[in-house]
Amino acid sequence: MKIAIGSDHAAFALKEAVRIHLIESGHDVKDMGAYTPERTDYPVYGEKVARYVVSGQADFGVVICGTGAGMSISANKVPGARCVLASEPYTAVLSRRHNDANLLAMGARVIGEGLACMIVDQFLDAEFEGGRHADRVALITKLDENRESQTNILS
Repeated sequence: MKIAIGSDHAAFALKEAVRIHLIESGHDVKDMGAYTPERTDYPVYGEKVARYVVSGQADFGVVICGTGAGMSISANKVPGARCVLASEPYTAVLSRRHNDANLLAMGARVIGEGLACMIVDQFLDAEFEGGRHADRVALITKLDENRESQTNILS
């Protein structure tokens, strides 16, 4: 599976640990930065990873910042991104099964390395169930389309 990963400075160390774990698990990993623990801005990396995933260049994305909240918010601004913030496996798994989440956000100041790797593994192993959930994902997609048309109207 091709996975895009990104972080800000606060999550650089956890991103590196998760990146190595994914590679050792046999995944093709595209590191989209940050590449050092120097101060940086999380929206840059949330957007970059989300656009890469939505464009089809990666199957899934993992974004990590201090709490995961900023990355999740930033990634979800990209139409087609369905980024879930998860601090435990249950939310990660159900977001894949029910919401067809294509990005996972985590907080380096919230969870440790072992739990982060467990969450990522279970997120990637879970499959979208479709059915009634597909109807709901279609409604989410329609929100993206409405947002784009509203932006065009206001431009």
